[in-house]
Amino acid sequence: MISFERFTLDNGLRVIFHKDATTPMVVVNTLYDVGARDESEDKTGFAHLFEHLMFGGSINIPEFDTPLQMAGGENNAFTSNDITNYYDVLPSKNIETGLWLESDRMLSLAFTPKSLEVQRSVVIEEFKQRYLNQPYGDVWLELRPLVYKEHPYKWATIGKEISHIEDATMEDVKSFFKKHYNPSNAILCIAGNIELEEVKSLTNKWYGDIPGGQKPVRNLPIEPKQLEFREKTIERKVPVDAFYYAFRMVPRRNQDYLTVDVLSDALGRDKSSRLYLSLKKDQNLVSNIGAYITGSIDEGLLVISGKLNNGVSFEDLDAALWKELSALTTELVPTNELERLKIKIQTSKEFNDQGLLNRAMNLSMHELLGGAEKINEESEIYQKITPEDIQRIARETLNKTNCSLLKVKADNAE
Repeated sequence: MISFERFTLDNGLRVIFHKDATTPMVVVNTLYDVGARDESEDKTGFAHLFEHLMFGGSINIPEFDTPLQMAGGENNAFTSNDITNYYDVLPSKNIETGLWLESDRMLSLAFTPKSLEVQRSVVIEEFKQRYLNQPYGDVWLELRPLVYKEHPYKWATIGKEISHIEDATMEDVKSFFKKHYNPSNAILCIAGNIELEEVKSLTNKWYGDIPGGQKPVRNLPIEPKQLEFREKTIERKVPVDAFYYAFRMVPRRNQDYLTVDVLSDALGRDKSSRLYLSLKKDQNLVSNIGAYITGSIDEGLLVISGKLNNGVSFEDLDAALWKELSALTTELVPTNELERLKIKIQTSKEFNDQGLLNRAMNLSMHELLGGAEKINEESEIYQKITPEDIQRIARETLNKTNCSLLKVKADNAE
């Protein structure tokens, strides 16, 4: 059980406080309710660009990292299609350094031409290095638009194309900041060995005067139900052929979301999973295979991916894979198999929750999803999942008409 307190400042900033008296450290975690899905289709990659810009100096603080390092702290951030998350970890006695830095960049970034050009160059280089010049790096640039035709999940967090970042103007950047980076669109989680009254006092001191702003109204296009199997083959300079089967699945807030999670674990969590045992160990069709869910807030994906062994065709793999998937729709998962999966999930959750930073980020995310208390309800929900639930979800999800397949064929031409 993860305990916490919750309060809201007058400007709309939601604050979650989690006390942990066993650590000398404190986490200041700020989740902004903005991700790649909130971008315009002709201006993508902005949420990720902003993650970088937020380290470029704010109105009163020309450089972010040095004061934090001098206070014995470290920081980082990440962007997804749904959220942008910033965190600082530092000694609890120096918590005000973290609050000073985070509140000032929430108040206003410096927006200097130099910062924009520097971070633009960093992001463009990242696009090239991680997505264009790395084996299998452009898989999600190809897979997302194959699956999604209307919803903004059809582009990756890095953006659709480099030109969108190259062409980003100062006016574009300031507009994006004003719309999404304000107290009413953020969740602040403070976790560590500190008292609630001090947290209330300090958050009011550092954040209370920041104008609240308006929480943006999100009105995204709904992705139509997929009615046909989709397939695309691309040739790339990669070592071996690879495959990515993407199945549309329920949104994060849906009551069946965790059931799909268990289903994906049954298929491909580790070396004891069904696909590994059958397709790798028994039939020797693949060098590796796994299954996972994307964790998206809106309709996400259950993905089965792996690499073929030499001499194995995509057709051989396809026939064997669908046979395994069919088994989950026609036969109940044995109780002992399901119990093993639940134990692994619970063990993984408990291990994850040992980290103070993980607890702070998870509390923030659950608060966004509908209430931080939900972090303590997941284990019970997992325990109640039955073999019948798994079969029902498998029948709804693992259909050919609900599947998009991307094949990456090794181009061996010299």
